[in-house]
Amino acid sequence: MANTQGPQGNYDPAGSTQMFRAFVDDAPPPVQQQAASSGPRVGLIIGIVVAVAVVAAVAWLALS
Repeated sequence: MANTQGPQGNYDPAGSTQMFRAFVDDAPPPVQQQAASSGPRVGLIIGIVVAVAVVAAVAWLALS
């Protein structure tokens, strides 16, 4: 019975690691936009507060 689970040919796992490291080193640094990131946070907080208020109002009406 032949072993068909093994690697075929000359596979070099270190070669793919080297190519990945070269890709990461060539990537441009990410641009940080701090002013734009605070906008969605404020909207998320307002949305959560409104959702909690709606749930509280519905619960108050259901219990009264």
